[in-house]
Amino acid sequence: MTRPSEFTRERILKTAVRLFAERGYEATSVRTLATKAHVNQAAINYHFKTKDGLYREVLRAAIHALTEHQLSHAQETQAMPRERALGEFVRQQLRPLSARDDVTRYIHILNWEAVRPTGVYRKLVSEEAAPFLGFAVDLMRRFMPDADQSTLVMAAIWLVGQCTVFIRHREQLAMPPVSLALDEPAVDRLSALISGWALAGLAQANVHGSPS
Repeated sequence: MTRPSEFTRERILKTAVRLFAERGYEATSVRTLATKAHVNQAAINYHFKTKDGLYREVLRAAIHALTEHQLSHAQETQAMPRERALGEFVRQQLRPLSARDDVTRYIHILNWEAVRPTGVYRKLVSEEAAPFLGFAVDLMRRFMPDADQSTLVMAAIWLVGQCTVFIRHREQLAMPPVSLALDEPAVDRLSALISGWALAGLAQANVHGSPS
Protein backbone atom coordinates (compact mmCIF):
# COMPACT_ATOMS: atom_id res chain seq x y z
CA MET A 1 0.00 0.00 0.00
CA THR A 2 1.32 3.44 -0.97
CA ARG A 3 1.99 5.67 2.00
CA PRO A 4 0.72 9.28 1.89
CA SER A 5 4.27 10.66 1.73
CA GLU A 6 5.10 8.38 -1.22
CA PHE A 7 1.92 9.43 -2.98
CA THR A 8 2.83 13.09 -2.48
CA ARG A 9 6.34 12.49 -3.80
CA GLU A 10 5.01 10.80 -6.93
CA ARG A 11 2.49 13.60 -7.50
CA ILE A 12 5.27 16.19 -7.26
CA LEU A 13 7.42 14.20 -9.70
CA LYS A 14 4.62 13.79 -12.25
CA THR A 15 3.82 17.49 -12.06
CA ALA A 16 7.50 18.38 -12.41
CA VAL A 17 7.88 16.18 -15.50
CA ARG A 18 4.94 17.94 -17.15
CA LEU A 19 6.04 21.48 -16.26
CA PHE A 20 9.73 21.00 -17.07
CA ALA A 21 8.70 19.49 -20.42
CA GLU A 22 6.41 22.42 -21.21
CA ARG A 23 8.52 25.30 -19.87
CA GLY A 24 12.08 24.11 -19.32
CA TYR A 25 14.05 24.34 -16.11
CA GLU A 26 14.57 28.09 -15.88
CA ALA A 27 10.94 29.07 -16.46
CA THR A 28 9.54 26.60 -13.92
CA SER A 29 9.46 28.00 -10.40
CA VAL A 30 9.12 26.05 -7.17
CA ARG A 31 6.00 28.10 -6.37
CA THR A 32 4.38 27.02 -9.64
CA LEU A 33 5.39 23.41 -9.05
CA ALA A 34 3.82 23.47 -5.60
CA THR A 35 0.60 25.08 -6.87
CA LYS A 36 0.17 22.67 -9.77
CA ALA A 37 0.96 19.63 -7.58
CA HIS A 38 -1.45 20.87 -4.88
CA VAL A 39 1.22 20.78 -2.17
CA ASN A 40 3.09 23.41 -0.23
CA GLN A 41 6.72 24.29 -0.92
CA ALA A 42 7.74 22.57 2.30
CA ALA A 43 6.66 19.24 0.79
CA ILE A 44 8.98 19.78 -2.18
CA ASN A 45 11.81 20.72 0.16
CA TYR A 46 11.11 17.65 2.31
CA HIS A 47 11.25 15.19 -0.57
CA PHE A 48 13.84 16.81 -2.85
CA LYS A 49 15.55 19.50 -0.75
CA THR A 50 15.85 21.97 -3.66
CA LYS A 51 14.58 22.65 -7.17
CA ASP A 52 17.86 21.20 -8.44
CA GLY A 53 17.23 18.05 -6.42
CA LEU A 54 13.79 17.65 -7.95
CA TYR A 55 15.09 18.33 -11.45
CA ARG A 56 17.86 15.80 -10.93
CA GLU A 57 15.28 13.10 -10.16
CA VAL A 58 13.27 14.03 -13.25
CA LEU A 59 16.38 13.88 -15.44
CA ARG A 60 17.41 10.56 -13.93
CA ALA A 61 13.98 9.15 -14.74
CA ALA A 62 14.29 10.48 -18.31
CA ILE A 63 17.72 8.91 -18.86
CA HIS A 64 16.60 5.60 -17.39
CA ALA A 65 13.41 5.55 -19.47
CA LEU A 66 15.46 5.86 -22.66
CA THR A 67 18.23 3.40 -21.74
CA GLU A 68 17.05 0.93 -19.10
CA HIS A 69 15.42 -1.53 -21.52
CA GLN A 70 18.66 -1.96 -23.46
CA LEU A 71 20.77 -2.24 -20.33
CA SER A 72 18.42 -4.79 -18.77
CA HIS A 73 18.68 -6.91 -21.95
CA ALA A 74 22.41 -6.32 -22.50
CA GLN A 75 23.39 -9.96 -22.02
CA GLU A 76 20.80 -11.12 -24.52
CA THR A 77 22.02 -8.59 -27.07
CA GLN A 78 25.65 -9.53 -26.52
CA ALA A 79 24.77 -13.19 -27.19
CA MET A 80 23.34 -12.33 -30.62
CA PRO A 81 25.40 -12.33 -33.83
CA ARG A 82 26.92 -8.88 -34.13
CA GLU A 83 24.80 -7.77 -37.12
CA ARG A 84 21.60 -8.73 -35.34
CA ALA A 85 22.85 -7.10 -32.12
CA LEU A 86 23.45 -3.84 -33.95
CA GLY A 87 19.98 -4.00 -35.50
CA GLU A 88 18.42 -4.60 -32.09
CA PHE A 89 20.44 -1.72 -30.60
CA VAL A 90 19.17 0.66 -33.27
CA ARG A 91 15.59 -0.56 -32.98
CA GLN A 92 15.58 0.01 -29.24
CA GLN A 93 17.11 3.46 -29.70
CA LEU A 94 14.21 4.35 -31.99
CA ARG A 95 11.54 2.85 -29.72
CA PRO A 96 10.57 6.29 -28.28
CA LEU A 97 9.41 7.37 -31.76
CA SER A 98 6.17 5.47 -31.24
CA ALA A 99 5.98 6.05 -27.47
CA ARG A 100 3.62 8.44 -25.73
CA ASP A 101 2.89 9.99 -22.33
CA ASP A 102 5.92 10.42 -20.04
CA VAL A 103 8.44 9.31 -22.67
CA THR A 104 7.27 12.17 -24.88
CA ARG A 105 7.70 14.59 -21.99
CA TYR A 106 11.16 13.22 -21.22
CA ILE A 107 12.17 13.89 -24.82
CA HIS A 108 10.89 17.48 -24.50
CA ILE A 109 12.97 17.94 -21.35
CA LEU A 110 16.09 16.67 -23.11
CA ASN A 111 15.31 19.02 -25.99
CA TRP A 112 15.35 21.91 -23.53
CA GLU A 113 18.75 20.67 -22.36
CA ALA A 114 20.01 20.67 -25.94
CA VAL A 115 19.13 24.38 -26.17
CA ARG A 116 19.98 25.48 -22.62
CA PRO A 117 22.06 22.83 -20.86
CA THR A 118 21.98 23.05 -17.08
CA GLY A 119 24.69 22.21 -14.60
CA VAL A 120 22.39 19.60 -13.10
CA TYR A 121 22.16 17.79 -16.43
CA ARG A 122 25.88 17.93 -17.19
CA LYS A 123 26.75 16.49 -13.79
CA LEU A 124 24.10 13.79 -13.93
CA VAL A 125 25.09 12.62 -17.42
CA SER A 126 28.70 12.26 -16.30
CA GLU A 127 27.46 9.95 -13.53
CA GLU A 128 24.64 8.07 -15.28
CA ALA A 129 25.78 7.67 -18.88
CA ALA A 130 28.73 5.33 -18.26
CA PRO A 131 26.82 1.99 -18.33
CA PHE A 132 25.00 2.81 -21.56
CA LEU A 133 28.11 4.22 -23.25
CA GLY A 134 30.04 1.11 -22.21
CA PHE A 135 27.34 -1.08 -23.74
CA ALA A 136 27.47 0.86 -27.03
CA VAL A 137 31.28 0.80 -27.09
CA ASP A 138 31.31 -2.96 -26.55
CA LEU A 139 29.00 -3.33 -29.54
CA MET A 140 31.32 -1.25 -31.71
CA ARG A 141 34.30 -3.30 -30.56
CA ARG A 142 32.70 -6.39 -32.07
CA PHE A 143 33.01 -4.72 -35.47
CA MET A 144 36.37 -2.99 -34.90
CA PRO A 145 38.36 -5.24 -32.56
CA ASP A 146 41.64 -3.47 -33.31
CA ALA A 147 40.35 0.09 -32.84
CA ASP A 148 41.53 2.17 -29.91
CA GLN A 149 39.17 3.34 -27.18
CA SER A 150 38.69 6.86 -28.52
CA THR A 151 37.72 5.51 -31.95
CA LEU A 152 35.22 3.13 -30.38
CA VAL A 153 33.71 5.93 -28.29
CA MET A 154 33.34 8.15 -31.35
CA ALA A 155 31.75 5.28 -33.27
CA ALA A 156 29.29 4.62 -30.42
CA ILE A 157 28.34 8.30 -30.20
CA TRP A 158 27.91 8.44 -33.98
CA LEU A 159 25.58 5.43 -33.97
CA VAL A 160 23.46 6.84 -31.14
CA GLY A 161 23.38 10.19 -32.92
CA GLN A 162 21.88 8.67 -36.07
CA CYS A 163 18.90 7.67 -33.95
CA THR A 164 18.78 10.68 -31.66
CA VAL A 165 18.22 13.14 -34.51
CA PHE A 166 14.91 11.42 -35.28
CA ILE A 167 13.90 11.18 -31.61
CA ARG A 168 14.67 14.78 -30.73
CA HIS A 169 12.86 16.19 -33.78
CA ARG A 170 10.08 13.68 -34.13
CA GLU A 171 7.24 16.21 -33.79
CA GLN A 172 8.67 18.48 -36.48
CA LEU A 173 9.45 15.51 -38.74
CA ALA A 174 5.82 14.37 -38.50
CA MET A 175 4.65 17.67 -39.99
CA PRO A 176 4.90 18.93 -43.60
CA PRO A 177 7.04 19.10 -45.62
CA VAL A 178 8.66 15.93 -44.21
CA SER A 179 5.46 14.24 -42.95
CA LEU A 180 7.37 11.24 -41.61
CA ALA A 181 5.08 8.48 -40.36
CA LEU A 182 5.75 7.49 -36.76
CA ASP A 183 3.82 4.24 -36.57
CA GLU A 184 5.52 0.94 -35.75
CA PRO A 185 5.97 -0.24 -39.37
CA ALA A 186 7.70 3.05 -40.19
CA VAL A 187 9.94 2.73 -37.14
CA ASP A 188 10.86 -0.83 -38.19
CA ARG A 189 11.75 0.42 -41.67
CA LEU A 190 13.82 3.28 -40.29
CA SER A 191 15.60 0.84 -37.95
CA ALA A 192 16.48 -1.39 -40.90
CA LEU A 193 17.77 1.58 -42.91
CA ILE A 194 19.96 2.99 -40.15
CA SER A 195 21.27 -0.49 -39.29
CA GLY A 196 22.12 -1.12 -42.94
CA TRP A 197 23.90 2.20 -43.33
CA ALA A 198 25.82 1.63 -40.09
CA LEU A 199 26.89 -1.85 -41.16
CA ALA A 200 28.07 -0.51 -44.52
CA GLY A 201 30.08 2.21 -42.80
CA LEU A 202 31.64 -0.21 -40.34
CA ALA A 203 32.59 -2.57 -43.16
CA GLN A 204 34.24 0.33 -44.99
CA ALA A 205 36.09 1.36 -41.83
CA ASN A 206 37.54 -2.12 -41.55
CA VAL A 207 38.62 -2.11 -45.22
CA HIS A 208 40.69 1.03 -44.61
CA GLY A 209 41.78 -0.08 -41.17
CA SER A 210 41.18 1.45 -37.75
CA PRO A 211 43.79 3.19 -35.62
CA SER A 212 45.22 0.86 -33.01
